Amino acid sequence: MCRENRGGAALAIVMTTLLLLALALSMDAFAAAVTQGAAVPQGGAGRALGIGTLFGTFQGSMPLIGWGLGVAFAPFVRELDHWVAFVLLALIGARMVHAGLVPGSSVEPAASTGPRWGILAAALATSIDAAAAGVALPLLGPPVLVSCAVIGAVTFVLSTAGVFIGTATGALIGKRAEAAGGFVLIAIGAKILIEHLYFGG
Repeated sequence: MCRENRGGAALAIVMTTLLLLALALSMDAFAAAVTQGAAVPQGGAGRALGIGTLFGTFQGSMPLIGWGLGVAFAPFVRELDHWVAFVLLALIGARMVHAGLVPGSSVEPAASTGPRWGILAAALATSIDAAAAGVALPLLGPPVLVSCAVIGAVTFVLSTAGVFIGTATGALIGKRAEAAGGFVLIAIGAKILIEHLYFGG
């Protein structure tokens, strides 16, 4: 009985750790999804599910790629991920700021209804950190594929919800939401860069 209790407690700790990791890795994707919903409030449930699926797929796949590369390549990944994420998010954010502040402009590349380069770049940029995290997945306990599936599922749920939240917000504040969303994306990129350069994130 004691062994069963200890086994159950250990499993609970492992699953809690995995869920916390999934939540942490999905936060940037959630914030980016909110900006997508704010930029195109008429997108509907189909667009929200599409963006959620795209973000969830990237977030769930990148840890698997990182795990496959192995520990030997982890330092190289960590040397580049923050710069790539910062540049991509800054470029997308700058276009959204321009679209929100300049009359007659739009944010087509970053907020179109299809999986164009803006949304793809946002999905990639917000999931790059997950590649480095993938190296540590075997240390969590569950099979790597299970961990990736949980990360992808959590990101899908939060990103889909984020689009709906952004849609409701965007409908209220109009074009200013586009500029605000752009600043959010730039801030996310800056946060990733600062964490890696100064805090060893």
